[in-house]
Amino acid sequence: MTGIERVQSGSPWEDSFGFARAVGAGDRVLVGGTTSFKGHVLHGEGDPYEQTKVAIGTALEAIATFGLGPESVIRTRMLLAHARDVDAVGRAHQEAFGEVRPVTTLMVVEGFVDPRILVEIELEAYRGAPS
Repeated sequence: MTGIERVQSGSPWEDSFGFARAVGAGDRVLVGGTTSFKGHVLHGEGDPYEQTKVAIGTALEAIATFGLGPESVIRTRMLLAHARDVDAVGRAHQEAFGEVRPVTTLMVVEGFVDPRILVEIELEAYRGAPS
């Protein structure tokens, strides 16, 4: 037994690229880049706020499989396709994590695998936090 647990979310790229949505190892749970795709459907097309809410929701669903909630999140990363979307993405992040206040990185990137994606979220949670 490796002590490493993996969770899939049904992303169209998980099987073809060979990755897990979340991996629990030791006292950490890491959630990889999460977009607003649910299966093959992009939610919130053209709306960075809605895409962020959906992506954060999917990431939180992944850590919930480990018995964790938003209060366990210690780091987030927000990757944006456009600097113009900073306020909308930040508002969605604040609504989800305002009381938690994880360490956060915000980056504008050149683009994503699908040009309709406006934001991608990563997070890290700590298993020792009260749930």
